[in-house]
Amino acid sequence: MTTGSAQAEGVSLRVHPVHPVHPVNPVPTAQAPGGPAAAVGVIAEIVLDRPAALNALSTAMLAALARACDQVAADGEVRAVLLTAAGERAFCVGADLKERAAMTDEQILAQRPVFRTAFGALLGLPQPVIAAVHGYALGGGCELALSCDIIVADETAVFGLPETSVGLVPGCGGTQLTARRLGPGRAADLVLTGRKLDAAEAERIGLADRRVPAGGAVECAMDLARQIAANSPVAVRAAKQAIRLGGGLGLGAALEVEDAAWRTAALSADRREGIAAFAARRSPVWPPVPPSFSKRGSLS
Repeated sequence: MTTGSAQAEGVSLRVHPVHPVHPVNPVPTAQAPGGPAAAVGVIAEIVLDRPAALNALSTAMLAALARACDQVAADGEVRAVLLTAAGERAFCVGADLKERAAMTDEQILAQRPVFRTAFGALLGLPQPVIAAVHGYALGGGCELALSCDIIVADETAVFGLPETSVGLVPGCGGTQLTARRLGPGRAADLVLTGRKLDAAEAERIGLADRRVPAGGAVECAMDLARQIAANSPVAVRAAKQAIRLGGGLGLGAALEVEDAAWRTAALSADRREGIAAFAARRSPVWPPVPPSFSKRGSLS
């Protein structure tokens, strides 16, 4: 994936190079005679980019989001993904209700697969995804954050699933992802009341994983992404899938999922390089990601 940025229909895709981190006990090597090291991968940043509409999700924007996710998923150079938003007021306020107000029932039902495809593409990314949330993250905006692996919220963040207040049910993972992340009681509290919660409460109940000062969410998310990107891409992707696939299973079945992830990593070229680098007290040079790991949900 080429570094830089591209924008289409309310979604921008930016690419940031990843440079090797220094080992804990560095020793001089021929790999780094001086000056910056060559990039070893990239961090993809998917930007919700309709700030004038508070990043409300239109049909065209959802299609662009799905395309961006498909592009990122297929790229073996991408080590981690950020989901960020343009503008100062909102991460995303959910569906574009102005667009929807003009729709018939048939048109609303026809739009439904577009929503599910976009959210499914985000949820299914093989790379770890970090949401950097500021301002309002309501309805579908909250569900976008919930579809990520880690949520960083700054002090301005306001989360909520207000669908029941307008005669709807959260339909892009809100009922299920909150229950898995927070437990059924807290999920019911948020979904059935439709109330909003600030960043402090979001962190306290586990909806947000990190809380940072206003304006600091992207920087914190990027720092986390760099830490993740320094690790074995095979091991990171396998671990993500074990966490995701095992979450709804009984303990015995979940441990089998973990064992499959362990075997995938243990038999990989990454494990051999990781051990060799540790023994030589140098930074690992991870081999290219196998094509199978660009497939969503792969533990093979």
